[in-house]
Amino acid sequence: MTSRIGERDAVISGIGQSEVGRRLGRTAMSLTVDACVDAVTDAGLTMGDIDGLASYPGGVMDGLTPGFGGPGTDAVQDALRLDLNWHGAGGEGPAQIGAVINAAIAVSAGLARHVLVYRTVWESTAQGSGRRQGIGGAGSGGGGGVPRVGGSLQYLLPFGAVSAANWLAMNAQRHFHTYGTTRETLGEIALNNRRNAGLNPKAIFRDPMTMDDYLGARMITTPLCLFDCDVPVDGSTAFVVSHREHASDVPGIAVGINAVGTALHGRPSWDQRPDMEGSPLAAAADAMWGRTELTCADVDTAQLYDGFSIITLMAIEALGFCAVGEAKDYLADGRRISLEGELPLNTAGGQLSAGRLHGFGLLHEACVQLRGQAGERQVQGEPEVAVVANGGGPIAGTMLVTRGAA
Repeated sequence: MTSRIGERDAVISGIGQSEVGRRLGRTAMSLTVDACVDAVTDAGLTMGDIDGLASYPGGVMDGLTPGFGGPGTDAVQDALRLDLNWHGAGGEGPAQIGAVINAAIAVSAGLARHVLVYRTVWESTAQGSGRRQGIGGAGSGGGGGVPRVGGSLQYLLPFGAVSAANWLAMNAQRHFHTYGTTRETLGEIALNNRRNAGLNPKAIFRDPMTMDDYLGARMITTPLCLFDCDVPVDGSTAFVVSHREHASDVPGIAVGINAVGTALHGRPSWDQRPDMEGSPLAAAADAMWGRTELTCADVDTAQLYDGFSIITLMAIEALGFCAVGEAKDYLADGRRISLEGELPLNTAGGQLSAGRLHGFGLLHEACVQLRGQAGERQVQGEPEVAVVANGGGPIAGTMLVTRGAA
């Protein structure tokens, strides 16, 4: 462990979430304001107390890919009439959770005392209105006809690899080939998330699903089928990250930040890593475990990114809950990851069934579980420690959070 764990100076003092649904037809700003007001109120604060603001990925992304990003921090600062001593946003860094980590760093450094952090998506409405064109559409530089692209896309698009689903399917195929992983292995993740979503009133897909339903779904990009892919939604999630001195003044239970992992090793590539059956989360996970006295045995629930089911499988291995290549046995019959199991996974339904809130929904659920507010889906025994992981392509970040200040 390092001599000083700066993130422990911060707590998540408030959480908030807007309405979540398909094609709500609401503006990104209205969703954002709802979530932010809820989070600030939940923290026992007023807007006058907020002196920091952070977001992912920043307002610039929404002009490039409508629905993917919400309003920028300048627009939210103006809408909420905030006076800020620190603010920041951007798409680079340790995945979506990086905005929360940056807020904790700002608090630890004394740049702010209460940082409001938000993530807003309206992909469902954007797709329904025809505004979300995907890669090669908005922002591609093409004015119709064949788009002009640069970077890695110039090598991927000519072969029909047009989305992260295609790129991660290659990881899945490699994992299958090397370790004997099967579609049924991935199916256990999808089925677990659907069972949990059935207990979450805000989840998008709540109807029961069987393994036959999963295996019979249409293939999207081999070996990933429809139920291996997250579901686009509209919604916003917000947190208030405060100095730990505020923990005793929180109306409810503050959530401590015990350790974070932000490492980036090797090539930041979807398809050129030397360990295609492995996860970029491994380096971040190693860094996180090196900043804490806690171990996998202390974790009471895991909220792991599931933009695609293979990301979750590789995260379980990367975090050390089983060795790389052993997920097939670890996930067999789904008992270990069930609400009653040793590692309750994605207890609100994750992005596969509850909706793609792009990682922030997973941290929100971790906080709900640690505060004992999850209702029918509450993990038994008053969970004390949760691990959250975001990202799944070439970058990723992870965080250990606890019931009460770390």
